[in-house]
Amino acid sequence: MPRIMTYNVHRCVGVDGQLDVGRIAAVIAQCRPDIVALQELDVGRLRTGAVDQAHAIANRLGMAFHFHAAMKVEEERYGDAILTPCPLKVIRAGPLPNSPSIRGLEPRGALWLEIEIGGRSLQVINTHLGLLPHEQRAQAKALAGPDWIGHRDRRDPLIMLGDFNATPYASTYRTLARCLKDSRALCKGARASPTFPSRFPMLAIDHVFVSGGIAIDHIEAYAAPLARVASDHLPLVVDFSFT
Repeated sequence: MPRIMTYNVHRCVGVDGQLDVGRIAAVIAQCRPDIVALQELDVGRLRTGAVDQAHAIANRLGMAFHFHAAMKVEEERYGDAILTPCPLKVIRAGPLPNSPSIRGLEPRGALWLEIEIGGRSLQVINTHLGLLPHEQRAQAKALAGPDWIGHRDRRDPLIMLGDFNATPYASTYRTLARCLKDSRALCKGARASPTFPSRFPMLAIDHVFVSGGIAIDHIEAYAAPLARVASDHLPLVVDFSFT
């Protein structure tokens, strides 16, 4: 049974203030996923020792990866990645709308891969939405539109996952839930699985949305002791099967 997870790693800085790439890799290894969607990775940034965090984590796990930089400043990059030991192909990577009138907002983007797993072809979109409701709404509308979920290259089964910074009560969430189904809603007996903040999780803002052709067998916010300190988010882990 394939396992996929989404994890905002907070540039590998834990709630104890310690920068530790190996600790993040260890949390992922404990979960034993086949596909990993990561958000908030630093690549070559001075603030985190100029390490390529995407490469370092993938190397520790023995996985291939593709990184998409939502933000570039000279040689420094910041963004999201998908890791897997399975064959992968990039379909698209690009920016999402932001609010140019508001200074200091982080650029946001999405990464779309096709992965061969269990003899099947699976499309995966990893994203990280903004903090402000109006930018979230614009970004969710873009993801639901012809550049992403509505694109001519979209094929089911599809999984879209990441840090959406929105609970199930937000209009951002509802926009995406009209296109795809939330894994929590498809898993019989699933709990709320809040992922933020990691020490005392109260908010379900990390989500795994799926298309038809996928059944959800289990969903869990992984809350082992190491995960509670390694990042400010808990990883959200989903076991699924093809139908």
